[in-house]
Amino acid sequence: MKLGFDAKRAYHNTTGLGNYSRDLLKILAAFYPDNSYVLYNPKPKKVDRLSDYKNLIEKLPDSFLNKKFSSFWRQGAIVNQLKQDKIDLYHGLSGEIPRNIKKEGIPSVVTIHDLIFVRYPELYSFFDRKIHYNKFKYAAQNADKVIAISEQTKNDIVEFLDIDASKIEVIYQGCHSVFKEIATSSEIEKVKSKFNLPEKFILNVGTIEERKNLLSIVKSIKNLDVHLVVVGRKTKYYDRVLEYVKSNQLTNRVHFLEGVDLKELSVLYQSAEIFVYPSIFEGFGIPIIEALYSKTPVITSRGGVFPEAGGSDSYYVDPSNIDEFTNAIDVLLKDETKRNDMIEKGHKFVQKFNDEVIANAIMKLYKTVLNEK
Repeated sequence: MKLGFDAKRAYHNTTGLGNYSRDLLKILAAFYPDNSYVLYNPKPKKVDRLSDYKNLIEKLPDSFLNKKFSSFWRQGAIVNQLKQDKIDLYHGLSGEIPRNIKKEGIPSVVTIHDLIFVRYPELYSFFDRKIHYNKFKYAAQNADKVIAISEQTKNDIVEFLDIDASKIEVIYQGCHSVFKEIATSSEIEKVKSKFNLPEKFILNVGTIEERKNLLSIVKSIKNLDVHLVVVGRKTKYYDRVLEYVKSNQLTNRVHFLEGVDLKELSVLYQSAEIFVYPSIFEGFGIPIIEALYSKTPVITSRGGVFPEAGGSDSYYVDPSNIDEFTNAIDVLLKDETKRNDMIEKGHKFVQKFNDEVIANAIMKLYKTVLNEK
């Protein structure tokens, strides 16, 4: 098969949608090497993490005008290039497909990660909400199949986009293979030394924004004897968190790290006593998966998508209840036996997100779409 992909995020985003795109492309290339995977990139790449795979072929816009107006190319004019390249099926990896792709008879699949802009409109501008909604609605209506990355997202697509549930397939995300590698003691010491970290700490990973709810963790450790390490891109919400840290004399116990590469991040997961993820809402929650693969016990939010990612043996609390968070952290820090039990069961649970499972599910869906044509 010759498969086409929207590769904007794969070549330009270092987190989130970029990671999803790259990880999926890599596992398809590895487990189904006889296919050709054509990656349509609107602009010269900023991120180069796919060059090791010879069957991943990058394609840029094919004319001066398409290069100059690359966003319009990606939304519509790309279809002519797909036809010229004789693409069997096109996969929009981030909630979008080109206009007229259905009219031109090219089978398509789209992945929708979440509809947070509908659930929490206050986090987005009016115009961003309208743009996201129109793109996602069009893609869900016109693609042959929709991939939702969780049951939570599937339910939201049905409710908010009015798409028939039979058109939607839940295929979970995995995570980068680096989180499955066991760090050596020297690697752990090297990372701790580089970032000047204490011997024991709890960890939070994710963009420092209001929805991720970092302030709840900071408040929860105020009266505990524990250090918190935070890895994530800063937004305006960071200023609120920092103000609380400073006003409550927590500067020496809350560590904001920058310049952390993937390998170092994997070492941080393995070094942490607990991973704490108090997000209010997610489409899935990849950091939870990363922690479970790293054999680190997880405390996360009760309800929503989080049990899908964390399984039955993670520790769930009300994300708005500081006392619950404090108690959960305190209990796990004091109970090594419980932590070890959570580690063993969590690592067993997370194997359902292994690369081969995901690759097989994706390829099965592609073949279903093509067989129905």
